[in-house]
Parts: sequence; structure tokens; C-alpha cells
Amino acid sequence: MANLAASNHVARVLSAANHLAGVDTESRIATSWRRCLVNHKLDPARRGPPQTLTEAEVRHVAEPMEELIRVALPELEDLALVLRDAGYCVNLADPNATMLVSRLPEGDYARMFLEWKIYTGSNFAETFEGTNGLGTALAEQRPILVHGDEHFREQWSMFTCAVSPLFDHTGQLAGAVNISSCRSDLGRGAHELALAVTTQATRRIEHAFFRRHYRASWIATLPASESGGLIAYDDDRRVVGACRNARSALGLTDAMISDGIDLSHLIQLDDSATRAPEGSVALRRADGTPWGSGRVAPPLRARSRSVPAPARDQPAGQFNGLHRLAGRDPVLVRGVKRLMTVGNLDLPILLHGETGAGKDVFARAIHAASNRAGRNYVALNCAAMPESLIDAELFGYEAGAFTGARREGSKGLIVQASGGTLFLDEIGDMPLALQTRLLRVLENREVWPLGALKPVPVDIRLISATHRDLARMAEAGSFRSDLYYRLRGMEIRLPALRERADKTDVIALIADEEAPNCRIAPGAWAQLVAYPFPGNMRQLRHVLRLAGCTAEGGVITEADLDLPAVGARTAQDQASTERTVIVDALRAHGGRVRDAARTLKLSRATLYRRIKLLKIDLDG
Repeated sequence: MANLAASNHVARVLSAANHLAGVDTESRIATSWRRCLVNHKLDPARRGPPQTLTEAEVRHVAEPMEELIRVALPELEDLALVLRDAGYCVNLADPNATMLVSRLPEGDYARMFLEWKIYTGSNFAETFEGTNGLGTALAEQRPILVHGDEHFREQWSMFTCAVSPLFDHTGQLAGAVNISSCRSDLGRGAHELALAVTTQATRRIEHAFFRRHYRASWIATLPASESGGLIAYDDDRRVVGACRNARSALGLTDAMISDGIDLSHLIQLDDSATRAPEGSVALRRADGTPWGSGRVAPPLRARSRSVPAPARDQPAGQFNGLHRLAGRDPVLVRGVKRLMTVGNLDLPILLHGETGAGKDVFARAIHAASNRAGRNYVALNCAAMPESLIDAELFGYEAGAFTGARREGSKGLIVQASGGTLFLDEIGDMPLALQTRLLRVLENREVWPLGALKPVPVDIRLISATHRDLARMAEAGSFRSDLYYRLRGMEIRLPALRERADKTDVIALIADEEAPNCRIAPGAWAQLVAYPFPGNMRQLRHVLRLAGCTAEGGVITEADLDLPAVGARTAQDQASTERTVIVDALRAHGGRVRDAARTLKLSRATLYRRIKLLKIDLDG
């Protein structure tokens, strides 16, 4: 190694690697140093940036991990928020130590990470960069803190990395959550605490991913002494899956799970556990000895009907409705996070989305999450109301203000909403004259009803919605620009159903609500997934509600779906789509027909018939 520099750090590394006496370092670090020198033939004095993938290469590498990334993003965002002031960079990496998601701190700390190329696309595998948090945690498949000069390469000694590996629903290594700090004023104790926070966040990601994968199964949580391991089982109490911790605690193997081992061979549950919506239960080992307290959660379908709405005096759950609507779509998840940051600020919100995308439902969820939840929620569709009546409906009027007016007058929707929320749907269709009056209300916080001699003070939170491009309308003069900027305190985009990254989840959830006692045949499922739904959520609900009524034997087929043609689709196209859906499900479950059948809501016999008909190679 001709490039070795005669530095204290390099000498220390060489001393540890050659088992010389007087090396004061933690054994795991010394073992990693030896791997780097002996196995990887690395030079601790070498300088230079890490290998970095191009944007296109990152997209290619991230594609197989899209679902995990979507599940992990909320935790990563929260972790970055908690650790931002401490100068930590937060990363999610794949099993090869390539950073796929990065959240940098602010100010000078961010510039330091950018200067050293510690960001999305950078690779920190131990085989390239030597001992470092990310590479070594993945190499050993266990959490680690690499502090300062514990790094193999001397140039990384200004950083401290706390990393926890991430395992998927089958217990296989799926990546790692890494936090790195360049602050020299923080001692090892502070970083140890950060490692604990990171490990907890990683476990939450793993649990969320496991529960997402086995959402159609019962899930038991083992006692905290077993790190809260998760085990999934069906209605017959046959095990269908287990996380890494549960496999270790119970001695479970892939073969045992594939054979559907009976849960009673592993743990015992009281009969009451299957009747509870979700709650704490006493667990016993297979031999009947007490094991501690665990939890049991029913399948998603049962859970969605049995879990009560969060109480209004429980702030932690106040955003549950918004989170449910956002699902796993990154655009909506981002929007909900932004809404959570503004809390109860009196900030007008503008929802933008196509007709039928659920703007009214989203607006109601925003109201329910606010401190105005106990007050009125008043809605007006500006497109559905005749122009001649909007003025009176919105602003109200005094008795005798015009011919045909009510004898007692009318408060108007704005006054009715005072103290609560006013939702104006399709505000882009509001006449210009009324736009002027609405602007005055927002500026002065008072309403002048028709025929009134004095204004009425109001306190409203305004949520508006439109499918139109208000910015372009404002430029063209068909919508007041000053009102547009008043309405757009915060704009949230609601993607069309066809654009949602979690479209299949949405279809499955709404099918559970509109056709709860039905299964969807593969051909029908393929049609639903492929159909663009120009009417969005509203159309999907109507289609599935009708299909649930006409389905014979509780199975929804293509014949039950009332989907108007949007461009002709041939039988060959439909077969191709169905084949893709089945192949993707099999691939996601490692070729296990039983698990794929559960995901597709089919019996194994039906799925085997479709596999044979579509000539799908199970060994491919």
C-alpha cells in the first residue's frame, strides 16, 4: 500500500488489523478494519468522494423498493425534523448501501454534506469506503454507531454515523436508515441517543411495511421482550408470515410458514382475541406457560368497520382522517404533512383536483382535524347554484330585501359557518361580482347581508376547491387575482385516481366499503386497475356499489363492472393486463401462490386455473 500516510489514524488502523497490543478500540470496529484491509484490500489513507450514481441509475435502483420507500417516507420526514437542529443528515439506503432518499439539515451543515457528496446516489458500501456506519451496519446486519476516527478512511473521521438495518416482511435485509452528523461538539453519548431514536424509527417502518403486506390477515404482536415481533395468521389460525424478530423468537422457518403451521404450535391466544377489534391480550407459549402482554389486530376489512373515530380531545389522533385519505400516495402524504405544520392557523386552503377526486371529503377531514371540529361545517357548490341565487345564499339578506325573500330573512352560509369552516367548492365558477364581495369578507371579517344597515362580524376558516387553473384565469382576467392570492394561503393538490401511486390500495379499500362481502376475480381486478376512471373516486364507488349488488356467488367478474369505454380495449389487452397483475403478485410473494392468492382475494384453485390459462411459468 504505497499510498499509506504516516498519520496517527492510519497507524491505529494498521495496529488493530495486525492484532498488535495497545489498540484501544471497540472490537466490532477492529474486526471491520481487518475486513477492510485483509478482505477488501482498502487503503485507509486514500482520499476522494464516494462512488455516486446518476439520476437515471438511482431511479433504476429505487424501482424495486418503491413500496418500501413510500411506507418509510413519513418516518424519515419525522426523523429529519427531530434531528435537524442537531445537524444530522437522514438517509434511506438499499441493501448495497446506495442512498436512495436523503434529507439534509440546514445551513452550513447541509453545505458540508454536499461538499463531501453525502446525498442521494452516493454509495457507502464497506467494500468501497471501509468501516462506516451505513456500510458496516449492512455488512453485519445489525445497528452500529461509527464515531469520528472509528471510520476506516481518515477523511471520514469528521463524521459520526448511526445506522439501523431495515428488514422486510420476510425477514430479509431490505436496506438501512442512516443518520450522519458533522458536529464535532457532540459527544458519543449524544450520538448513542440518536442511534436509539433511529433504531426505533426503523422498527416502526418495518412494522408498517409488514402490516401493509399482511393487511388481509390477523396480526399478533409479541411481547416487548421480543422487540414486539409480528406474526400474521389467517382465520383458521394458520401462520402466513412473520417478521425477523418473530422468526427468531419462535424458531420459525420459511418452510414452516409455507406449510401454514398452526399458530397453536407457537403461541396460544384466548378466544376473545379474535373477537376484539384490536387490543392488548395475554400471550402464552405453546406449552401454556405465560409469556407476557401482546396485541392482536384483525384484518384491514374488519378493522376499518370496528375502530371508532378518534375522540376530539385526543390531539395525537386528530389527523387520522387525513392520513387515511392520503394513503401511501407521496403527493397526498406531503400535503397532509404540510397541513399538520400549520395546525389551527387561520390560513385559507385551496384544494385543486379533478371532479370526483374527493375534494369535499378532504375538506371535511381538514375541518375534523382542526380546533373548529365541534362547530359548523358549511358547504356551497358554486357551480351547482344558479348565479342569481349565490349572492343571497352566501351573504344572506334582511326581511323584504327583494321580491320572494323569506319573511324572516336569511343568515346566509358565511354567517352560519361563523366559528367553523366554510367550504366553497368549484370556486372558479363564482361570478366576478360575487368575487369582489367575498374578497371584502376575507379582508374585513364581516358580511353585509342584502338590505342590511350594518355589517355582521364573522369568524370563518375558508377552504376552497376547484378543478380549474385559477392562476391562468387570473392572468386572463376571468378571476380576480387579488382573491386568488387570498384563497391560496396553502394549496393542496389532490391527484386523480389514475395518477395515485397507491391506486390498487384505494380500489381494495373502497371495494371493502362498497362490496364488503364480495371477492374480485382476476379479470375484473385487472380491468379496475387498468381503467382510467375519468370520474375518479365518485365513479369508482358507483361502479363497485353496483358490482356488489349484481355479483353472483359473491364474486365480482368483468360482467359486473359498468365501465364506459374510454378508448377500445381488446380481449387480448385485458388478458395481458390480467397476466401482468398476477405475475406482479407472484413476484412480490417470491412465487408463493398461496400468498399471491390472498393479495388478489382469490382462492388458490381459481388462481391456479388463471395461471394455467394465461400460461404463466411459476418457475420463471
